[in-house]
Amino acid sequence: MSIKDALGLGSSKKVRYGMVALGDITQEAMLPGVEHTGNSEVAALVTSNSTKAREVGKKYGVPDTYSYDQFEELLHSGNIDAVYVATPNWRHAEFIIPALKAGIHVLAEKPLEVSTAKCRDILDVQKNSSAKLMVAYRLHFEPATLSLIEQIRAGKLGSVHLFSSVFAQMLDPQNHRAKNGDLAGPVLDMGPYPVNAARYVFESEPIEVVSASGTRHPESGLGDFDDTVAVTLRFPENRIAQFTISYYGNTIDCYTVVGTEGNIVMSPGFMYGKPLEQEITIGQKKTNKSFKNTDHFGGEMKYFSDCILNGQDPEPDGEEGYADVRVLEAILRALKEGTPQKLEPFTRSRRIDTKSQEQTLSAQRSPELVETSNPGKGQEKIPKN
Repeated sequence: MSIKDALGLGSSKKVRYGMVALGDITQEAMLPGVEHTGNSEVAALVTSNSTKAREVGKKYGVPDTYSYDQFEELLHSGNIDAVYVATPNWRHAEFIIPALKAGIHVLAEKPLEVSTAKCRDILDVQKNSSAKLMVAYRLHFEPATLSLIEQIRAGKLGSVHLFSSVFAQMLDPQNHRAKNGDLAGPVLDMGPYPVNAARYVFESEPIEVVSASGTRHPESGLGDFDDTVAVTLRFPENRIAQFTISYYGNTIDCYTVVGTEGNIVMSPGFMYGKPLEQEITIGQKKTNKSFKNTDHFGGEMKYFSDCILNGQDPEPDGEEGYADVRVLEAILRALKEGTPQKLEPFTRSRRIDTKSQEQTLSAQRSPELVETSNPGKGQEKIPKN
């Protein structure tokens, strides 16, 4: 019996997903990209908002809808093979763990969870599950990002030792991220982007949060948390990563990678919905390269479904999610205590495979959203969660 047959996913079938939470990221970015993956389909929707269930279900031809309280019923319905979890950060484990226990594959938005303790709970369950777990680091499949990594690996920049990033948006004070403190603040919500980027640029793990400084702007109308945070991380071999993230600034997302022989500026570097661009400087010679705008979300789902169908372990896996959360957790401690935070030794067992992970599905148009909105206040779409 083939792996596909054993999974009940014969050659004529696709991986059937239950979409858990119908907020902005699911409606705006993931749902539009499912159909053209060729190997995935939406089989069920999970939301406790009846209007979303009805209207989104009608739009995508999905009659099977479940409330959050009915999640266990969905897991044992026999109607899905996998779930896409896009709930608020602090509700990820609530749905990931029972899905893994039921043998249902999980594609979970980042961060994996809001603490290393919850991440370890997830990883412990996954070890004993037949199901696969992937964290939705969509840039691990994006051509411009993979090109950057290949140039670094080829030594074109010399010895790379500095990473610097600015990532800001003007958050709508009515968005839920403005009302849940640090659990939804910029460290856990935006921080995964520069932290993950620094880790794949250096291909190593930070050993210390040297500093983390936060500011609060009363005029922002946001909640009780630092809306702007500046961080310095120390990596082995005298490498430094610095970044600033903000919920109170005009939209920008860029980062610079500096080596002894060259540097690359990625601007934009984290965004979806528009081409990512590189400004490459080798010595004094500058070149610019713009990459085709691709469907980040459909691409990552296509990759994950391929892993399910072919019995392969995905990258980025749960360990990759844990690797970022250990850093984000230390940043929050540094903000609270005002002191540097040493990180316990940690070795990542896998890195990005630039040859096998690239996805080039064409970008899709975002539809009208049902009872949800993009978190940015009147600005461009930027990646949220």
